[in-house]
Amino acid sequence: MTQSKSRLDAVTAATMWREASVNGHHHKPRAGTAAPVTNQPRIEDLFGEDVFSERVMRERLPKETFRAVMRTIKHGDRLPEEVADVVASTMKDWAIERGATHYTHWFQPLTGLTAEKHDAFVSPDGTGGAISQFAGSALVQGEPDASSFPSGGLRATFEARGYTAWDPTSPVFLNRSGDTVTLCIPTAFVSWTGVALDKKTPLLRSMEALSGQAMRVLRIFGTDKGVSRIITTLGPEQEYFLIDRNLYFARQDLLACDRTLFGARPPKGQQLEDHYFGAIPARVLAYMAECERELYRLGVPIKTRHNEVAPAQYEIAPIFETANVACDHQMLVMEALKRVAPRYGLQCILHEKPFAGINGSGKHNNWSMSTDTGLNLLDPKTETHNNLQFMVFLCAVIRAVDVYADVLRASIASASNDHRLGANEAPPAIMSIFLGDMLTDIVDQIETGQTTRTLKGGKLELGARTLPELPRDTGDRNRTSPFAYTGNRFEFRAVGSSQSSAWPNTVLNTMVAESLDFIASALEKSLGKTPSPVKLNAEIKALLKKIVKQHKRVIFNGDGYSAAWHNEAEKDRGLPHLRDSVDALPIFKGKKAADLFAKYKVLKREETESRAVIFIEKYCKQVTIEADTMLGMARTQYLPAALAHQTRLANAVASTEAAGVDVDAQRNFLETFVGKVSAMNEAIGTLAAASDHHDDDPFQHAKHIKAHVKPAMAELRKIVDDLESIVADELWPVPTYRDLLFIK
Repeated sequence: MTQSKSRLDAVTAATMWREASVNGHHHKPRAGTAAPVTNQPRIEDLFGEDVFSERVMRERLPKETFRAVMRTIKHGDRLPEEVADVVASTMKDWAIERGATHYTHWFQPLTGLTAEKHDAFVSPDGTGGAISQFAGSALVQGEPDASSFPSGGLRATFEARGYTAWDPTSPVFLNRSGDTVTLCIPTAFVSWTGVALDKKTPLLRSMEALSGQAMRVLRIFGTDKGVSRIITTLGPEQEYFLIDRNLYFARQDLLACDRTLFGARPPKGQQLEDHYFGAIPARVLAYMAECERELYRLGVPIKTRHNEVAPAQYEIAPIFETANVACDHQMLVMEALKRVAPRYGLQCILHEKPFAGINGSGKHNNWSMSTDTGLNLLDPKTETHNNLQFMVFLCAVIRAVDVYADVLRASIASASNDHRLGANEAPPAIMSIFLGDMLTDIVDQIETGQTTRTLKGGKLELGARTLPELPRDTGDRNRTSPFAYTGNRFEFRAVGSSQSSAWPNTVLNTMVAESLDFIASALEKSLGKTPSPVKLNAEIKALLKKIVKQHKRVIFNGDGYSAAWHNEAEKDRGLPHLRDSVDALPIFKGKKAADLFAKYKVLKREETESRAVIFIEKYCKQVTIEADTMLGMARTQYLPAALAHQTRLANAVASTEAAGVDVDAQRNFLETFVGKVSAMNEAIGTLAAASDHHDDDPFQHAKHIKAHVKPAMAELRKIVDDLESIVADELWPVPTYRDLLFIK
C-alpha cells in the first residue's frame, strides 16, 4: 500500500485483510519469523531462552568467575578485567551456538529510542582465514560516534568520541530479525569527557543515591542486618493502539507524526464503553500472542493483556522487576509491539493521543522500594499504625512529591503527552497523591501524634450462595490521580506511552533519596548514637507529625478531573499547575532541579541543563513537523477534495437552475460551503505564516509555537474536520476515524 492510494482503495484492502484474518489465513507469520501458535513449545520453556541469564552463567562459567559476576550484579562490585575476558569468551560461544554473527552495545541515547552499532565476531586470522573472537575489553567498553546524538550543548558537533559501558546488572540478550541473530549488550553511554549522554547512566546513579539514603533509615531502625542495598522496583503498564496497516499508509499524518492531525469524531466512539475488557479480536489476539512469545524469549515477564477503553486500544503489562532492568525491558516491549504488528497487517501506534475525542495512552509506572533480601518497604503490613518504618518511607514519598512536584511534572513533559494530560482519561498536570481511606486515616493520626488503629477492609457478601465471600481492600482505587498508592507501591499514571521509563524514574528516585536524606539527617541529629526504643519512637513520631502538617496539601483522594479540584489545588493549596511542556521543561534550567541532581551525583549541573535544552528542542521539532505535515495535507489533499465537491455543487446548482427549478436553498448551501473552503484557505495561510518563525533560543521558540503555531493548527483542524462531514464520501482523500478505529 502506497501513499497515493485513495481512501476507498485503502479501506477495501484493509477490509479484505481483516476478513482473511478472521478466517485464519493471516495468522501464520511470514518466513523467518516465529512459528504459528500450534507449533510453539510451552511458554515456560521459552522464557529466557535468548538471555545470557544467571542460570546460563551458572552452568557455563567457572565457579569463581560466576561468583564475581554475581557480586557485581547483586552488590555493585566492580568486575575485574580478567573476569570480563572469561565472561566475554563464554558469552560469545553461547551466542554463536544460537546463530549470532554480530554483537552490539545496546544503549539508550537522549533521542528516547535505543541505538546499536553491530560488529562481527569474525576477524581475519592473518593467514587467509578467519577466527571468532570477543575480548573482555569489547564486552566492557565500546566506542560509538557521539557527535550525532542529542547533547544539549554538552558536546560540539566536531567532538565525536563517546563510550558505551557494559551494565552487568541488565541481562545480555539475543535480538532475532528474520534469519539474523545479534548479541545485544545493555550499556551506558557517555562522552569522552564523562558526561552522561543517555538515560541509563543517571538512572543507575539515582538508584545508588536512593539506596544509600534508605540504608541510613534502616540503620536507625536496626533493620539493616543482612541488607546490603535497597532496590527500586518497577512494573510499567504499556497502552497502545493497533490499526490496519493499509489505512496507516494512507495517512501522511500517521506516517510522519504517529498521530492524526485531522479527523472528525465518528458517530460511535467509546461512549458505549463496550471495548474495555471486551473479547479480543482474532487478528489482534494472534498478534498479542506472538509479541508475548518474543518477549518471553527475552526474559520479559509479561503478565497481562486486554482491550483498553478506546476502540482499537490495548494494553500489555509485566510483573515488576529491578528498575533499570524493567526500563530496558520496557524498551524491548515497545520495539516488539512495533516490529511484530506488520506480520499481521497491523500498525502499532505508541503516541499518547493518536485520535482526538477518545482516550489516549499512558505508561502507568508502578514504583516501589525493596531490600535486596526481598522486603518491600512500601508494604503496610497488617497493623499499619504500629509499623513506624513503613510510615517513615510513606512520609518520605509524600514529602518528595510535594517539594519536587514541579520537577516530577517536568519529567513527563513532551509535545505528545501534552495532548493527553488533563483530558478525560488521564491524570491532570497537577501533581497530587491518592492514598485511599486506610492510609489517609493513618496520616491523619500521625498529624495528631497518636496512631492507634488501622482500618480494615472486611468482607464483601455478594448475595448469592454460589458466589464466594470476597476480601475487601481497605480503600478504593483512583484513576484520576497522577500518583496513586495501590497496595504496596505507587502508580505514577502520568508517564506517557511513547516515553522511556528511565527518565521519570531517575527523577522519582532522586527526589525520594533527598527526602530520605532529610529524614535520616534529622533523626540522626536528634537521636544521638545510642537512643532508647522509647526515644526512637517519640522522635520519629514528632518528625513525621511535622512532615505531614507541612506536606499534606499534596494528598487528594477526590476527582482529579474536576474543575473544582484544579481551582482548589492552585488557589487554596498552592500546588504548581504546569499545564504543558512549555511551562514545565524550563524547570530543568533552574537552580532547584540542578541542586537536587548535583547533590546526589545523579547529574552534573550542565547535564541537567542539557536535558532541558534537548527536551525543549524536541518539542519544537515535533510540533514543527506536525505543522508542516498539516500544511502539506491541507494543500494537496483536503483543499483539492473540497474544491472538487464545490465544483459538483456548483454544477448541480447551474444545471438545476437551467432546468427552471428554484435553487435558492441549494445556492445558499453552495455559498456557505464556498465560505468554508475560503476559511480553510485562509487558515492555511495563517498556519504557514506562524510556522515561518526561527529563534536561536529554543525556549523562546517554544513560546512562539504555543502562542501562535498551535492555535493556528487547531483552527485549521476545526475547519477541515467540519468539511469532512459535508464532502462526498468518495472524494474524501484519507481514511476517517470510522475506518481507522473499527476495521480490526
